[in-house]
Amino acid sequence: MLNTLTHGHVAEGVPLLVAHGLFGSARNWGVIAKRLSARRPVAAVDMRNHGQSPWFDSHGYLDMADDLARAAGDGPVDVLGHSMGGKAAMVLALNRPELVRKLVVADIAPVGYAHTQMPMIDAMRTVDLAAMAARSDADRQLAEHIAEPAVRAFLLQSLDVPSRSWRLNLDVLAAEMDEIIGFPDIGSRFDGPTLFLAGGESDYVKPDARPRIKALFPNAIFAKIPGAGHWLHADRPHEFEAAVDAFLSA
Repeated sequence: MLNTLTHGHVAEGVPLLVAHGLFGSARNWGVIAKRLSARRPVAAVDMRNHGQSPWFDSHGYLDMADDLARAAGDGPVDVLGHSMGGKAAMVLALNRPELVRKLVVADIAPVGYAHTQMPMIDAMRTVDLAAMAARSDADRQLAEHIAEPAVRAFLLQSLDVPSRSWRLNLDVLAAEMDEIIGFPDIGSRFDGPTLFLAGGESDYVKPDARPRIKALFPNAIFAKIPGAGHWLHADRPHEFEAAVDAFLSA
């Protein structure tokens, strides 16, 4: 079972299940999940090979969707997924539509991507964990490969300093990178309400992906958050929360 962080004390309302992106964790979504829990129970999960969840030898979307199905229980639930988590959420909705009432896909499309995240993994692998005394030591080492402080800070949230280890299964994530940047060929469709919410400054959801989206999610609607990039929930958290809440509450 996936490690799960629950938020709020609201008993009524359809529960919301939150699936993070690559290199993320349930903790990354703590503030947003807490705010969204004002109207509904919210559960954020650590995806497999991330955070406090178990490590496995596979990291494909069919497996991740099965993990989410177990987290959803008897359903139905609303599901919010960002990037990798958005792809897993889409596969869950396509394969197990009875478990999903509404779906929110944050800045990702059901298509394969040409870019790879291997440079991030390579950078994390260069950190000399045995010689690390503090998180700042790892940050200095990462800075030799990753210039952006915000990206380093995001990755370092998955560093367990006391045990000198990453909470990411870097070897499996590297071996499964083609699966992560791809998307499985699924012949079914999800007819439930679906929101594709993109960052206005992001190019992850391009216009040429819309025919594929509408074929799989015929009731999909599209919205953009101005000024937000791929990490739209971090760039414009209040606008992101308002859009998600309005869609789920409608």
